[in-house]
Amino acid sequence: MKDVDYQAVAPTVMKRIEDGAFLVVQAGDRINVMTIGWAMFGYVWRKPIMMVAVRKTRFTHDIIEEADSFTVSVPTGDMEKEISFCGTKSGRDVDKFGECSLSTTKARTINSPILDIPGYHYECKIINKSAMDPRFLSKDLERLYPMRDYHTLYFGEILGCYLRE
Repeated sequence: MKDVDYQAVAPTVMKRIEDGAFLVVQAGDRINVMTIGWAMFGYVWRKPIMMVAVRKTRFTHDIIEEADSFTVSVPTGDMEKEISFCGTKSGRDVDKFGECSLSTTKARTINSPILDIPGYHYECKIINKSAMDPRFLSKDLERLYPMRDYHTLYFGEILGCYLRE
């Protein structure tokens, strides 16, 4: 794996995240993978940050609430089928790793593993969690929450960013 500067590859990565990437979270013996299509990079609290959003109704939310870290794997190859499956099925009901033949490998610095796939990989230590308050949500975004299942925003300090080809 080749270390890369998260800022240098951010434009490429953000374009790919629009089509879907994988969020992996582990707490104790519980692990899950889900598809994300939203994320943000920035520099907050004097730290490089990746923010991901997870709806409270998702199985991943149950795990990430107990976790101290998460990883994001942004595939460089065609994984449309796996991205679709992991974005439409719940880890409560199916083994997404098994169904999609996805395996993990140990992350370098955190507890949550990375997917063993070609792509950009981010290791993030959770440093803040913030539940959305719908009172402050722009009215034109309410259409994204017909079931009022708002996100919790997880801010992870980027401890590693690398490319596996």
